[in-house]
Amino acid sequence: MNGYWQEILRQIYPLYQKPEEQLDRQLALCGAKPEDIKTVVLSHMHLDHAGNLQLFPHATVYVPKLDFMAAQAQVRLNPNPNTHGGYVKGDMDRQVAQYVMIDEDCELVPGVEIINLPGHTPGLLGLVAHLPSGVYILPQDCIYSSEIYGPPARVSGLLFDNIAFMKSIEKVRKLEKKYGAKVIFAHDEAFFKTLKCAPAFYE
Repeated sequence: MNGYWQEILRQIYPLYQKPEEQLDRQLALCGAKPEDIKTVVLSHMHLDHAGNLQLFPHATVYVPKLDFMAAQAQVRLNPNPNTHGGYVKGDMDRQVAQYVMIDEDCELVPGVEIINLPGHTPGLLGLVAHLPSGVYILPQDCIYSSEIYGPPARVSGLLFDNIAFMKSIEKVRKLEKKYGAKVIFAHDEAFFKTLKCAPAFYE
């Protein structure tokens, strides 16, 4: 955070993180190292989702095309970093093996779908994982919490397009009903405490 994020983000979103909560330490709990990861999916380019990309310079990174383009323009065309919103220029400067721009729903690997859920940002990616134990939907910041999901759905505090945001929530709701899926909320502390955490996993 210090010396990397712009000052306004340090003030609004201070980071409180224990060493064992850092991403490389969490991977280690699962018997993996950053260099073992060959594919990364970024839901969008905000600092709390694109941060730590420096751990994966060797990886193919899937990003939402519209948000990636918007983020790059925001940090490069505006010299004042405090006008960059939730984007950090250092994250946009990261070099990876390949960026793959996604603007349509697609299959990442057998059993894992990438779905487009714009609204929070110009483009946003979620995942649908089909596992033997069930189907899990990871909508990321399309749906911050169970409170936002409803029903009825509620808008969050930070929106690029509120109409697209509500449509994306309904898209998730249809997929949940279609598959009998479990929705994993991205920013819901109470819900997080009900989940299996590393080194436990869902089969």
